[in-house]
Order: sequence, then structure tokens, then C-alpha cells
Amino acid sequence: MKKSICLFFISSFLFCCNKKIESQQENEIRKQLAVTQIPVDDGDTISIHELMRRKGLKSLSVAVFEDYNIIWTGEWGVKFDSVPINQKTAYSTASISKPITATLCAILEDKGLIDLKAPVSHYLKRWQLPKNKFIEEVDVTLEHLLGHTAGTSQGGFTDFYEGDTIPTIVESLQGKIPDNDSITFSFIPGTDWKYSGGGYTIAMMALEDHFGKSLADLAKEHLFDPLNLRRTTMKQPNEEGFLKNVARAHNDQGDIIRTGIPITPQVSASGLWSTPSEMALILIEIQKALNGIDSDVISESVATRLTNLTILQGMMSWGLGWERFNWFGNLDWFSHGGANTGTGGYVYATMKDGNGMVFLGNGPNSIRIPIIDKLRDNIIQTHNWGAKMPWVNKEELSDTLLITILGNYKDIKFGPVLELKEEDGKLYFPMAWRGVRHDLVYEGNNTFIINDIPGKFRFVLDEPIKIEYYREGANILPTVMFEKVDGQR
Repeated sequence: MKKSICLFFISSFLFCCNKKIESQQENEIRKQLAVTQIPVDDGDTISIHELMRRKGLKSLSVAVFEDYNIIWTGEWGVKFDSVPINQKTAYSTASISKPITATLCAILEDKGLIDLKAPVSHYLKRWQLPKNKFIEEVDVTLEHLLGHTAGTSQGGFTDFYEGDTIPTIVESLQGKIPDNDSITFSFIPGTDWKYSGGGYTIAMMALEDHFGKSLADLAKEHLFDPLNLRRTTMKQPNEEGFLKNVARAHNDQGDIIRTGIPITPQVSASGLWSTPSEMALILIEIQKALNGIDSDVISESVATRLTNLTILQGMMSWGLGWERFNWFGNLDWFSHGGANTGTGGYVYATMKDGNGMVFLGNGPNSIRIPIIDKLRDNIIQTHNWGAKMPWVNKEELSDTLLITILGNYKDIKFGPVLELKEEDGKLYFPMAWRGVRHDLVYEGNNTFIINDIPGKFRFVLDEPIKIEYYREGANILPTVMFEKVDGQR
């Protein structure tokens, strides 16, 4: 009798557990189906597959993670001709290679194998930095190069294909490549910001010269293998060990670009190949470390090193290789995009709670990016990841301040003029960034926070009035972004 009762409770418990698991799985399936119904201009919705067909995107692969776990993946379209992609299909991730290279460097520093603050010239053997007035008194470091604060030129590079003469990275830095002169410096390192693939090429050379190994082998040894990533590589298509299941690059007519498999000698800048699921695992590992969850691969100090703000470029805040300027759903993200010709994607991960998305597709920016953006916003909304902002002024907004600051403001760097309006005692910019209304919440001391934008904005009541932007927790001076252009105070 006792045995029967025990078996009854065990079976009941297992039944309830299975039902709970089934319910969770059904819930995720419902979310996935909801996400992939995309709103279109006429107010209707269409499937992601139909949207891709209309726009001409050949394929799209997605991984979504929540609470540090991949909860669903989606794959649509073909890698070439009529051959469908699958979850194991890898893509050229283009500039997403940069933050992965930075992550590798931070790991190597954490192991005591390199010093990111040391002069990079200490590690270089095949080539030396060119003489330049901007680096006469300030040493260029790996930290400068990885954070785009070195002032180096060569923003991006031409892709090569089988049959081309592939330049070495020494030749690349010497400017013996299409569309680039030899690398140079345009400001004193650490004083400004300039996106630079050339800076990452110098970092690649420094690592390879110092360790006597290729960047691909270093990444495999210290990052990819420890995370058991089997479909992620920095090997190139002309090298032994390159992946077989890959999506080919396509142009805006839907045609394969040459062989469809670009070769990128500047591996650190744009040579990484991966799948959304494996990219998600790297992001999750960083998230865990950031939030005090043990990891054998990425330590808390590495994750913090990578995501701590290093500079403000307008509202474009950056960490070490990682973007820190996205705030979708009023959440703080680290992220990065990538675009080689006819292929690329974007990765997003929240600083807290372990949520995020990876998108990779084989089509040009003009087709791929708008579809990814729609899907990204749909995922955030459907999974209810947004943080609710307290849209109540923390201090009373005086009529005097209200009247003083209302009006038109010019973006000092980029030129557009935005109108600051008022409704029921609340200030807002209509359709300012990302095509949505941005409400201002008053915190006192002429300072406001704005939905979907990290940081704070302070009105400087000089003549003319200016708006400066800053991020809390960063040892960075505020940057003046806007200047009032109509009327007097």
C-alpha cells in the first residue's frame, strides 16, 4: 500500500513537471510565432518570410535568449540557389569580429599574458608604427586600438575572393590594398574617437607577433574551444579548417557575389564566421560574468573591462570594442553590428537579466538592416523586455524654466534641428530619434532623462542655451550636443 501511494505521488509530480515544461515550451512557441508576424505600413502584419521575399533578402538566421538561456532560434531562406539554411549555417559576421577580438584580448590580459595599457610597439615585430606628430609624446596602446581612440585611419576594407591576390596584413597597413592609403594617426591617442579597422589590424599583428600564433588559433584556444563553439572560426575560406556549411553573400538583385564567400585578411576587423546560436553563447557568457555568475572562460573583471564606458561620441558611448549606446525598451545593452558586402548582422545583449538577440543574414545593408530592425523591435515588445520608466517629474518643473528652454535646438555635430515642445507640463521631442516621441522627465538642476536614450541631458542656461549629455558611472566629461537656435532666453 505504502509503495503504491509513493508511486502515485512520484507519477503525479512528474506529470505536473512535464505539464509545466510543455506549458513553457508552448509559451515560447507562441512568442516566436507572434514575433515573426511583422507590422507593415498599411497596419497589417505579414510573416517574416513574406517580408524577406518582398524585400529580396535571401536568408536570415536568429537566436533569442532570455535569463541566460537560448529560448528559440529561427532560420528562413537559402544560403545559395535553393539550398536552405539551417541552425548550423555560419555567416560572415563582418565587424562583429571587432568586439570578439577585444574580448579575446581582455581574456589574455586577465591571464597575465599581455598588458592592454602597454605601448603596442612592445609587441610588434614585422612592422612598426609610422612616425607621426600625434604619437610623439603619447604611446599607442592596445586599449586605444580596441576602443577606437587611437586616431588610426583605414575605417574599412574591400572583400577578396578565391582567385584574388590576398594581401598580407603588413601590406594592408602599408596601404597596398584597394581604397586605402597607408595607416596614419589623426589625433593624440585617448583624446577622441574614430572607428578604425586599421587599428584592429595593428592589434591583430601585435598579438600574432607576440604569441607566434595566428589570431584564429588564439581565438580558438582561449575563447571558442573553452565555450565548445564548433561553428565559429576566424579561419578564412582559403585556409585549412574553414567551415563548410556557410551562407553566401548576395547583392541587392539577389545574385551571389562572385564565389559568395569573402576572404578577409584583416581578420580582427571583419574575418569572424559564426552562427547566431554560438554568438549568443559568447554574449551570455559575458552577461553571466557581469552579473556575478561563475564562468571558467570570462571573468567578472574581463566583462567589466569590456563594457565599461571609455568615451562619449555624441550619444555614441563605447566600451572596449563593444557599443554601449543602445537603450531599446529603456534597457542598457552592449551590442555591435557588422556589414561585409552582401552579408552581416547585429548582436544585442542586455547588461542585466541575461536577455538578447543575434541576427545574421546574407544580403546588402539596404535590405538586411530594415528587416532586422523590425524583428528586433518585435522581439523586445513580444517578450516584454522593456523597463517601465516613471514618467513623473521627480521635481516640479517651474514655469520660468519651461518658458526659457522651449524652442528649436540644432544638433551641433550632425546638423538637424529638433523642436522641444510642451504638453500638460511635460516636455518632449516629437519624432526625434528612431522615429518615436521622446518624453523628458525632470530630475532637478536643469537635468532630464529621456525614454529610450541612456544617460542624462542638462540644459546649460548660457547664451545661447545648450544641452549637454552625460552618462553616470563613467569617468567621462559631458559632451555638448545641442544649441538653441531661435529667440532669446
